[in-house]
Amino acid sequence: MPYYYLHHRRDAHTIIHDPEGAEFASLDDARLEAVAAARELLAGQVIEGRVWDGQAIEIATNDGAVLMTVRFMDAVWVEKTGPSSCE
Repeated sequence: MPYYYLHHRRDAHTIIHDPEGAEFASLDDARLEAVAAARELLAGQVIEGRVWDGQAIEIATNDGAVLMTVRFMDAVWVEKTGPSSCE
């Protein structure tokens, strides 16, 4: 099975590398795991009250080639219905 690394890109200058990687049956299975990871990271950030714009999970091979990028905002549906009550 292919081995992929799911790196967390915080912004244009900061990336948190996945040091272990994991085996996935396909790139699509790695993508599904990247979506789940993005949602989990976002949930923690929402609880803390801040979310960084532009975050993504980069799916890479052992030699560092990025095969796919899953943007956090593509992992969730955000719908604004009116003014925020927190403003």
